Amino acid sequence: MNAYPDTMSLREARDLFFARSNLGPGGGYASRWVRVETKPLPFYFPNCSARVAAARLHDLHHIATNYKTDWPGEAEISAWEIGGGCGHYYAAWILDLGGWGAGLIVAPRRLFRAFMRGRHAKTNLYHIGFDEKHLDQGTVGGLRDQLGLHMSPTPPALRDVALFSFWSVLAIGSWCPLPLFALALFWLIVRARLS
Repeated sequence: MNAYPDTMSLREARDLFFARSNLGPGGGYASRWVRVETKPLPFYFPNCSARVAAARLHDLHHIATNYKTDWPGEAEISAWEIGGGCGHYYAAWILDLGGWGAGLIVAPRRLFRAFMRGRHAKTNLYHIGFDEKHLDQGTVGGLRDQLGLHMSPTPPALRDVALFSFWSVLAIGSWCPLPLFALALFWLIVRARLS
């Protein structure tokens, strides 16, 4: 289903995206903290300028690709962006690795399909940039054409499978220490209370 018609202006699509995703007016770009819905407790991290710069493009990628903001959708957009490369947007690389790691658990097939779609897209906004002054002039269809999203998928080559495996190992390796750190911290707290 195409949630954002090709004829819709990018500003209208982004405003609709913000509303549907419960990001509030302005998408939360001016907020000091980013809230990530996790169960049972939400997770917060600072909304630094590098993250905001990447998020402005990331949100337009969501619109162009039609990937949702639920866990599988975030995994898909992460794989699509990594597949096409995040350029010098280091915050995007880091956050996308987290989305990739989640995708390995919640939607591995969708993760792979999105990675392939990103690998074979013409480009993405991390490479060509986007001036927000053009939100009213550009359309969703124009953005899709610019990124090459109307192209037919191609079958994966051995190189694609190898790169998917590489990014999977990197995602697991970069995020695996966090639960271990939390477990060690919990153990230290319990031990201190029992002493």
